[in-house]
Amino acid sequence: MSVPGGGSARRKLTTFDIMVMKSRGEKIVAITAYDALFASLVDAAGADLILVGDSVASVLCGEETTLSATVEQMTYHGRIVARGASRALVVVDMPFLSYQVSVEEAVRNAGNILKHTGAGAVKLEGGCEIIDKVEAIIGAGIPVVGHLGFTPQAVHALGGPRIQGIDEDAAMFLEEDAVSLAQAGVFAIVLELIPPSLARRVTETVSVPTIGIGAGPDCDGQVLVLHDMLGLNEGFSPRFLKRYAELGKATREAVARYAEEVRAASYPAAEHGYEPAGDGG
Repeated sequence: MSVPGGGSARRKLTTFDIMVMKSRGEKIVAITAYDALFASLVDAAGADLILVGDSVASVLCGEETTLSATVEQMTYHGRIVARGASRALVVVDMPFLSYQVSVEEAVRNAGNILKHTGAGAVKLEGGCEIIDKVEAIIGAGIPVVGHLGFTPQAVHALGGPRIQGIDEDAAMFLEEDAVSLAQAGVFAIVLELIPPSLARRVTETVSVPTIGIGAGPDCDGQVLVLHDMLGLNEGFSPRFLKRYAELGKATREAVARYAEEVRAASYPAAEHGYEPAGDGG
């Protein structure tokens, strides 16, 4: 099997590899991870791109939104994910207010994230309103992934996690945003919670890969939050999500069995390989 696209060779994928996958018609497999252990597992399973999402704030930290994520937090998680990924391209989310305030601050924060994580790129949410930041970050030699549609950092402005681009005017603006991001030099664009027909239009219009989440099957790739697709985040069940495992249930059952055996003094025991130490006599 060749690289890119799930190959057996373990060389590190680059932004160029991800872009070439679109021209070859190879679907891009993207998934989130927040630590070295899960990063190594999804990397070995064939993920092409690992996104260190600011969703860490809600998935691991219990926050209602992603807004509390900080540059320091994203840098920490980006660094440990990069340690676990030997092949997949690692992309780190730039958190809320780390790039919106000024061009200078955007470039500084993006540079520090790459400098201190070993990741290959950063991701920014937004379209034409942040093009000056995108251009400046790319101009500084830092690869960028765009993000359009439902943008979680604007959750309050958008009235919650709702499908975007439904009417023709909104769809036109979103398509224009995608074209502007591609022209600014992003190497991929995440499309979240938009109608499949619009996702198909955008995918056919722009030269860079699109990676969908709740945007239908016609994007150049797909991304899911790892904890969601493993059934660990049981309280989150949008219509687009497919659970490929039920590890939340399996974890509860395993810990319950452990607790039962501890309370019954049946663990540890000889059948578990446990041999009590001698009394020294």
